[in-house]
Order: sequence, then C-alpha cells, then structure tokens
Amino acid sequence: MSFEVKIPSMGESISSGILAKWHVADGDVVKKDQVLFELETDKITSEGTAEAAGKISLRVAAGAEVKIGAIVAVIDTAATGDAAPSSRPIENPKSKIENVESPAVRRLAAETGLDPASVAGSGKAGRVTKGDMLAAAESGAGQRPETKGESLPAPAPLASSPAPLPSSLAPLASSRQTRKKMTPLRQKIAQRLVQAQHAAAMLTTFNEADMSAIMALRSKYQDDFVKKNGVKLGFMSFFVKAVVNALKEVPGINAQIDGDTVISNHYFDLGVAVSTDRGLIVPVIRDCDRKSMAEIERDIADAAKKARDGKLTLPELEGGVFTITNGGVFGSLLATPIINAPQSAILGMHAIKDRPIALNGQVVIRPMMYLALSYDHRLVDGKESVTFLVAVKNALEDPARLVIGA
Repeated sequence: MSFEVKIPSMGESISSGILAKWHVADGDVVKKDQVLFELETDKITSEGTAEAAGKISLRVAAGAEVKIGAIVAVIDTAATGDAAPSSRPIENPKSKIENVESPAVRRLAAETGLDPASVAGSGKAGRVTKGDMLAAAESGAGQRPETKGESLPAPAPLASSPAPLPSSLAPLASSRQTRKKMTPLRQKIAQRLVQAQHAAAMLTTFNEADMSAIMALRSKYQDDFVKKNGVKLGFMSFFVKAVVNALKEVPGINAQIDGDTVISNHYFDLGVAVSTDRGLIVPVIRDCDRKSMAEIERDIADAAKKARDGKLTLPELEGGVFTITNGGVFGSLLATPIINAPQSAILGMHAIKDRPIALNGQVVIRPMMYLALSYDHRLVDGKESVTFLVAVKNALEDPARLVIGA
C-alpha cells in the first residue's frame, strides 16, 4: 500500500511555493509525523511531515516550485525498518544527470562550458562539487573543445530539471561579487514595502521618552516577575500596553481604508515585528487589551521563536490593527518605519541612550529613546498622530497610567 505526500493547503492566498529542502533521502524509511521537507512561500516557511510510516520515494527535487496539492513523494507503507537520517546526498529521482550533479554544478556547467564528466570529483563517491567546478574553471581544465575560448548562451534546461534552489553563486573570475536568488518571502516583503509607500500618504512624526521609570520598575521587580511567570519582563509589554492605551484615546488610528470606506476596528490585535534570517516577520499578538504583562511577554517570546524556526502559520500573521517595530535592538537611533498595510500606522522603537536633557530647570542625564510614528495621512490627521504619540510617551514615562487608565 502506498501513501501520497502532498503539498498541504496554507490559506487561499497561497497557491504555490518552493520545496526548499528535503530532510530525508530517496529510499529512506520514515516514521509517522517525521519532518520530510521545508516549503518556502511568499509569506511563510513551513514543514511537511509524514502522515504514514514506510519507505519514501521522492518525486520532486529540492529547489523545485510546487503547487498546493502537488504530489512530491510516495511512501510505501508495506516497507518496514528503522527510520534514520540517510548519509547519502538527497537526489532528484527523475534524472540520471541530476543524481550526480547539484543545481550549482549544473549552473556552472552551463555558464562556463565545463563538462562535469571531465572534472575530478572530490565529493562522496567521486561526486563533482561546486568547488571542483570553480577550481577547474580557474585552471582552464575540462572545457569542451568546441566552446573553449568562446562565450555561448546557456543550453536549454532538461524538461525534467527543477527550478534551481536559491543559493549563493560564487563568481568565476574573482571574489568581488556573489549572486543570490531572492527567496519568495524576500520578494514579497520588497513588493509590499514598495506598494505601501505608493499606496499611502505616509508621514512620520517623532517624540522621545525618558525610560527611567520603566527601567527602575524592571530592575525592582524582575526577579519576582520571572519567578512567578517564568518569563522576563521586557520593554515590549510596556510598549504594547502604551499603544493599546493610546489607541483607545485616539480611535481614529485604529482604522484602515478600504477603497472609499473607512473600517474602524474595535479590537486590539497588535503586530510585533521580528527579524529572522528570511526577513522581517510580523506575528500578531491577539487581544492585547485583555492580557497581562506576563501573557504579552510570553506570547511575544513564543511568536518570535516560531518566526525564527519558520513555524508560524498564516493565521498568526493576519488581522493586526497596528504594528510595533524595534530597531533599537540593532542600535538604531532614529528611523522612519514603513506602514504595514492595510494598517494606518506603525510605531518605531529605537536604542536607549543616556543623554543630557533639561528637567526642572537643570541639565540631567537620562536614558532616552526616540519614538517614531509613521501614519497614513489620508486617514490620520497631524493632530491625531501627535496626540497618539504623546499618549504613548506619557504612558512610558509614568507607567502608573497603564494601571489606572489615565
């Protein structure tokens, strides 16, 4: 009996993705629920697991673009044995050529005219690697006689050849450049950022906050907070609560434009930007007005881990009404964040720096943070934006406001 491994549905807005990586090799015996592959889409990276145990036969090579519902492997459930990671290279079962050449080797062969069969392989079982091809190119060995010294266009790919896996492509003549194909997620991020700037009348207003009170609170109660809740009290929960407080004071910012209609939101699901090696991801923390500081800190930590592990689901990225981004963790002193469409505004946090300020007629040193609110001027007026940012500033400088609702 056989079981088909298919690309699962991940929401109506996702129709295809790149099968970025196989975690098993052709012919391996897999266990039920074992992770088989990674699928990278223009929104998220997810994992595919085995719904049955048995011997797996791969039908699609890593790097291929696949449609939702496509069959990428078949599991023979009659086969038994211990499932263990294979030490063999993961191969494309469709083609003899692809069994011995990686996408990088094929690309180099097309660009240089080198015949991989004429290059001594240093890989396992004599397999030719990208390094072998680069070394042969530099030495001039292995060129096809009819193309030596000429520059010809790359030959047409084999019909069974999959799309190349996004990977670094080392230069042939020097080390001054490398080429790397943009991932679907990075392409989508770029597209959305450009669209946001073209679609909205974006403006940014600035203020600064004295972080002394929050820092003193964290220092005083951190140990008790961790002991009670199992999570650290960070700055982000204060900002989330301050934003909720400000959205209640200026409800016009908790809205969005849909054509010629204004949609007002009466809930407080906030996006918190997380930096990953695949780009900036914005998981949404639900019902922030109803959650304690500990619950918010725990939700943010869990979402950040899932984002970096590529395990966020599409619903966890949708439905936010406002976004907070923290460039300060990378040392940013001041920046103008881009609105996360279709939201109307985004708050940028920045690095906390000791600076001299005038306080009660005296110059004192205080830990200060610049705040930046980018907003859609089509919907939000200057007065509303300034009022909102001042409300955030006041809540941060006097956190008691968050308790008494002032």
